[in-house]
Amino acid sequence: MPRRNFDLPLPGGHILRLGERTLVMAIINVTPDSFSDGGLRGNPAVAVADALRLVDEGADLLDIGGESTRPGAEPLDVEEEWRRVGPVLKGLQGRTTVPISIDTYKAEIARRAIDTGATIVNDISAFGYDPALAGVVADTGVGAILMHNRGRSAAMYARAQYADVVTEVRAELEDRVKVAVAAGVARSQLLVDPGFGFAKQPEHTMAMLAGLPALADFGCPIVSGPSRKSFLKSAIGERPPEGRVWGTAAAVAVSIWLGAHIVRVHDVAAMVDVARVTDALVRSGERLNP
Repeated sequence: MPRRNFDLPLPGGHILRLGERTLVMAIINVTPDSFSDGGLRGNPAVAVADALRLVDEGADLLDIGGESTRPGAEPLDVEEEWRRVGPVLKGLQGRTTVPISIDTYKAEIARRAIDTGATIVNDISAFGYDPALAGVVADTGVGAILMHNRGRSAAMYARAQYADVVTEVRAELEDRVKVAVAAGVARSQLLVDPGFGFAKQPEHTMAMLAGLPALADFGCPIVSGPSRKSFLKSAIGERPPEGRVWGTAAAVAVSIWLGAHIVRVHDVAAMVDVARVTDALVRSGERLNP
């Protein structure tokens, strides 16, 4: 389907062009307990090397996170989170030109990360866990990804009750955008993420993915993050996260076909290929149905 183009302003006068082609955001988890790759990048040098490798594989953005937000995960204090992500951010300074996103809901972590080169904040709570984060985004002019969620990680599935998941997610994201704008964040700084797997049972996530066009007229670019998530097991059966790559590929392709501007993934090289082919098909469809 046709995808609206956006120019996302970033600090330093940079413009991130969204919509001309799908951008691939690489997930860099520096946590011991993430659901898919926890513990693999505990050494900052390994995390930096992996990040640079993923850029070589075609990543357009890097998303660095130090706290696991899997269902049931416990919150992390600021100093421990910074101990994990700070050295990675510092290690990437001057070594890559792709935009860096900090995956955090904490205002203090975001401010330190921005001071160390991050130009996007990716908040799973859409400024809900730490309201001060909206002020940091407003003050610094960074981009911000607002993800749909309900409740904290420890109890999010108790909130996974919907009469119409697509309508409700859209309305709740719109409310969070209004909160951000009221705090001084320009709408042009914002992206939205429907939050696949967060406070959603597998059937809710499948319905939300199929209903992604409901966000197309939202006025913000769309980020899709289906990578290796457990909802895929409802279609492909029991698999460990690393066995869900082909399922992820299908979800990424559908996300792009239905209007996503950015896909957030673990398996960059494979998903770059998926994105390029799907983009080509979208363009062909647009020529056939102008």
